[in-house]
Amino acid sequence: MGHTSESLQERLRKHLSNHFGFTGKTKDWIVIYFEEFETKSLAYKRELEVKKWKSRIRVEKLIKESKK
Repeated sequence: MGHTSESLQERLRKHLSNHFGFTGKTKDWIVIYFEEFETKSLAYKRELEVKKWKSRIRVEKLIKESKK
């Protein structure tokens, strides 16, 4: 989960590249859900909102409902 002004493809490329940090150890990232916003500020607000849920079930429901 994260917000960026980069394209989704560029962000994924960076996650899959050789680097250190939280995403550096795993090289099998796939995108299963994303949202687009007009500004980075709005994206960040949404990211914080979803992270505050602290509920795997709620996040899985969000993903499932987006595929309808």
